[in-house]
Amino acid sequence: MSKIFLDTNILVYTLDNKDGEKQKQSRAVLRKILAEDLPVVSVQVLQEFYVVATTKLKADPIKVKALVHSFGNMEVVNNDMELVEQAIDIGLVSGLGFWDSLIVAAAEKAKCELILSEDLKIKINLRGIRVVNPFEEYVRE
Repeated sequence: MSKIFLDTNILVYTLDNKDGEKQKQSRAVLRKILAEDLPVVSVQVLQEFYVVATTKLKADPIKVKALVHSFGNMEVVNNDMELVEQAIDIGLVSGLGFWDSLIVAAAEKAKCELILSEDLKIKINLRGIRVVNPFEEYVRE
C-alpha cells in the first residue's frame, strides 16, 4: 500500500453539490484510496476544509466538525517548526507559494508517493512526490 496525500480541494468537493461531477469523482477517489492506499492529510488541510465547508459551502459546523473528526482516522501530519522551514526551502527552490509548499513538505514528511490536488499546479516530481489532478488523471505507476 502506498501513501497518498489529499489536498483540501479533494475533501471539499465531497460536500460540494454545486459541481455534481467533481463531487462524484472526489467521492470515488476517496473511496478508492481508503480501500487500497493509506490516505494522508495535514492539520493545514483539516483547517482549510473546515473553513471552506462552513463559509463557502454553508455546511452545518457541527456536521463538518464530525467529518473533520472522521478524517482524523487518516494519517495526519502536524505542523511544526521543521515543517515550516522545509516549506520555506521548497518555496525558495520551486517558486511555489508558502501554503502549497507546506502541502509538499507535509507529504514528504509522511513519505507519500503522490499528492492529489486540483490546485497544486506543478507537473513535475517535487522531492520525489508526484502531483496529480484527480479530475484530469489518477494514474498509478
